[in-house]
Amino acid sequence: MSLTPKQRQALKAQAHKLKPIVFIGHQGLTAAVKKEADQALAHHELIKIRIQAEDRDERRAFFAELCESLQASPVQLIGNVGVVYRKSDHAE
Repeated sequence: MSLTPKQRQALKAQAHKLKPIVFIGHQGLTAAVKKEADQALAHHELIKIRIQAEDRDERRAFFAELCESLQASPVQLIGNVGVVYRKSDHAE
């Protein structure tokens, strides 16, 4: 799913107040992390993810892989915090 610049800007504004609820640790992107992120996106649509990796390219790779595997749209990745969006019929 591709986001327009206006949609991305609006989602960034909404995400500003959010706290990270999914954490990618030093073990990397595990099945448990993917499952937790999938459940969080189904419930909230917009989530923040904290990625504990020293290398910037590694963080970007984890973020891209997570978005691709969850069929979600990357909103932004700043430092070790990323924002992901996926439209849900059941979001609250």
